[in-house]
Amino acid sequence: MISFEKFKKAFIRRKFLKLLLKKEESRVVSQKEIQTVGVITSNEIYNTIKLKEEVEKVLNLRNAKIYSFRPFEKHQEFSYKHFSEKDFNWNGKVIQTNFKEFIDKPFDLLIGYFDKENLYLENTILQSKATF
Repeated sequence: MISFEKFKKAFIRRKFLKLLLKKEESRVVSQKEIQTVGVITSNEIYNTIKLKEEVEKVLNLRNAKIYSFRPFEKHQEFSYKHFSEKDFNWNGKVIQTNFKEFIDKPFDLLIGYFDKENLYLENTILQSKATF
């Protein structure tokens, strides 16, 4: 018997691959100056590197926004800086309001910074409304 989480992950992966092909076909390069930056990362990187500060320093800007993926744990406190697999419904749509606002924000640049394959991080980047 297949578990709900396995079904959910398989469905999201299938949808992810279709969206990836669609994005590759409709890619547009922007010549606009970078003023707004979003960063998507894993919780391990978020806890070890001051990524937000580094991005702001290197790109000479202020107020970069950052969200990190951390696996869901039942007794975890809610955070406006983290998301988990529970923030996606069975077909891969984001259901957590604040995280959805982050994804829908048209950043000039979205940086996906993670060192391990993660369907939820990759899916988030593809769903983003960032220009680049």
